[in-house]
Amino acid sequence: MTHKAGTLQGKTVMITGASSGIGAAAARLFAAEGAAVVLMARREDRLREVAEEIRAADGAAISVVGDVERTEDVERAVSGAVETFGSLDMAFNNAGWGTVGALHELDEEVYDKIMGVNVRGVWNCMRRQIPVMLRQAGGGAIVNTSSTAGSFATGAAAPYVAAKHAVLGLTRAAAAEYGKHRIRVNALMVGSTRTELLTPHLEKSPELEQAVTARAIQPRLADPEEVAQAALWLCSDRASFITGAAVPVDGGCSAI
Repeated sequence: MTHKAGTLQGKTVMITGASSGIGAAAARLFAAEGAAVVLMARREDRLREVAEEIRAADGAAISVVGDVERTEDVERAVSGAVETFGSLDMAFNNAGWGTVGALHELDEEVYDKIMGVNVRGVWNCMRRQIPVMLRQAGGGAIVNTSSTAGSFATGAAAPYVAAKHAVLGLTRAAAAEYGKHRIRVNALMVGSTRTELLTPHLEKSPELEQAVTARAIQPRLADPEEVAQAALWLCSDRASFITGAAVPVDGGCSAI
C-alpha cells in the first residue's frame, strides 16, 4: 500500500460491513489511496484485523464495532470519524444481509432482519453522515450498496429484492435533496460476488454458481475488490459530475 500521494489524501471515509468481503476490500483500497478509514461492522475480531493491517502498512484506520440497525452505534462511528480525523468526507454504506427462500415460507423475523440491515441501516447511516457533510465546505460523497436485485427479481428472497429497490430509492431521494449542498449520493447495483454471504450457499449447492452468473455477459462471480474499485471511483473527485446514479457492477447482467 502507498498512503502518501493517493487521490484521497486528506479525506476521511466511513465504511460499513467492513470486516470482510466488499467492505474489507474497500477499506484496503481507500487507505491505499491515502484516505483515513473508519471501519464499522459487528464482528470485533475481524474488524480489528482489517484495521491493524491498514495501520501496519502506514495507513490511518479506526474500528467501531456496531450494528447499522442501531442508531447509537452509527452515531459512535460518525463521531469517531470527526473526533479522530477531523472530518467525514465520504461514506460507503455497504452493510447488507440476505437469504433465499419462498416468500410464503419466510418467517417475519427474516423479513425484519433483511429490511433492518439493508434499508434502515442505509437510512440510519445517511441520517448521521449528511449533517456532518452539510457543515463542511467541500460537501461529501456517499455510495450505497444496492444490487441487481434493486433492478429486477434475481431469484433472491422477495424481501431482499424489495430492500435493494428501497436502497436505490433512498439514494435517489438523497441525491436530489442534497445536491445543492455539494453532497453526491450514488448506488452500486452489485451482481453476484464471492463473499461470505454467498459462499455458504455455493458450498451447499455448487450448481448455484452457474445459475447466478448465467445471465451475465461475463459469466462469473465478481471479486470483492472489483466492486470496491467502483465505490472508490464514485467517492473520488474523478466522479464529480455523477450523482443519483445506479451504477452496475454486475459483469453485464443488467445489459441483457
